[in-house]
Amino acid sequence: MKKLLFLLIFILVTGNGIFGQSTITKKSKMPIKLETATFANGCFWCTEAIFQRLKGVASVKSGYTGGHIKNPSYADVTTGTTGHAEAIEIKFSPSIISYQEILDVFFSTHDPTTLNRQGYDVGTQYRSVIFYHSKKQKETAEKLVKALTESNIFDEKIVTEIVPFTVFYEAEKYHQNYYNNNKKQGYCRAVINPKLEKFIKKYKSKLKKNKIGI
Repeated sequence: MKKLLFLLIFILVTGNGIFGQSTITKKSKMPIKLETATFANGCFWCTEAIFQRLKGVASVKSGYTGGHIKNPSYADVTTGTTGHAEAIEIKFSPSIISYQEILDVFFSTHDPTTLNRQGYDVGTQYRSVIFYHSKKQKETAEKLVKALTESNIFDEKIVTEIVPFTVFYEAEKYHQNYYNNNKKQGYCRAVINPKLEKFIKKYKSKLKKNKIGI
């Protein structure tokens, strides 16, 4: 009887029996491994709204990177003297969406051939940049630029910079989730909506179910 009682206690404590947690259950509760992609491709109000809609993207933050002063404000960056670019920091699950796929969206949703400019937004803070976090990201970006160049996808030369990531400064709170919080604002309706419509039409199969509309 003592042996039977000891066996039951052992099973409960070690979790190897029907009362224990299975290996499958344990694995299902493991945190999803996320990677980071950092891009500058124009006004972050626009770019944030685009990447938020992709399956596999866990979060998108607007901010500043690539400059030479610490903790710049939006007012600082708009002067064009800090060296920072308006950028977004994307946390994504590579098991759902690859870095290559994210780069495809990056190149198809802005003009990588205009130096320090996107549409009516002009200045070094609006330059096109890929800030890579690893050697693999760097190689993936370089190969894609080469392929796009050789296939003549764009009429003009691609001027997108590919540089190592240093530090990302999160933008002020009111810049975060800007489009979703200000859909009726004039800039959102006149500039962001048309971009989103084109993006949604092209990448509908890659969008989150609740992000198919604008």
